[in-house]
Amino acid sequence: MPYPPPNATEPWRTLYPFASHWLDLEPGVRLHYLDEGQGPGPVVVMLHGNPSWSFYYRNLVCGLRAGHRVIVPDHIGCGLSDKPGTYPYVLSRHIENVERLLAEKLQGAPVILVVHDWGGAIGMGYAVRHPDQVAGLVILNTAAFLLTECPWRIRVCKLPGVGALAIRGFNAFAGAAVRMAVCHHDRMTPAVRAGFLAPYSSWAARIANLRFVQDIPLSPAHPTWKTVQDIQDRLPLLKDKPMLICWGDRDFCFTPRFLDRWTQYFPQADVHRFADAGHYVLEDAHERILPLIQAFLR
Repeated sequence: MPYPPPNATEPWRTLYPFASHWLDLEPGVRLHYLDEGQGPGPVVVMLHGNPSWSFYYRNLVCGLRAGHRVIVPDHIGCGLSDKPGTYPYVLSRHIENVERLLAEKLQGAPVILVVHDWGGAIGMGYAVRHPDQVAGLVILNTAAFLLTECPWRIRVCKLPGVGALAIRGFNAFAGAAVRMAVCHHDRMTPAVRAGFLAPYSSWAARIANLRFVQDIPLSPAHPTWKTVQDIQDRLPLLKDKPMLICWGDRDFCFTPRFLDRWTQYFPQADVHRFADAGHYVLEDAHERILPLIQAFLR
């Protein structure tokens, strides 16, 4: 591995009491994932974004695993997955990795997708390819359609040279997120902050943080624009799926304009807005969101 794995004795590990599993995607590329609990219904699959990892879903996993099987992968380059220096860190490959994981572990079993940030495009990319396997969708501050609104602080990180220095050199993306992505800063305790940052402790370990930013398509000239366009065009395949939306209204990135787009595509969705929650909506409001998801699963 090109980075030191987190130490098993670090304090944040008590907040993440799960067994690790790995799937070998190709030589030198292992996908880390959680596989917790069991139950008779659809498997709950949670997909994170950038710069978080499966740690973001820890409270949901603990709250759901008593009655449901829960699978939570770390995208390649993120969390405890391998972080190869040379790899196609693009949306289409992340979708393919989720396809591979679920094909091998679920053999066609129905799923409930829970998606956040980049997990929205990845998860909906999977969903429109396999609509018959999707039993429902839980949306948390994300997008899976074209909208060129993008904060200046993220646009700056897309600049050649500047982004690499800021994100990989100074950890400006993951480091800033633990401050800017929450409203209730008292919840970002030292242990929680350490958990979010543990996998991104060096230049080599932060490669996917940068590649995800570079992969944001803001014009048709970007190679990932077509991937998102294809997902957007096929969203009507999911129009009859049950959908729960839990939205942090104080998200600096995924603003309420993104929520408006979701409700245009899915007017039947059950929408819950949290005026005191930011981008990491589960950090600000997990104790209010968990009961909503439990009811949705019932």
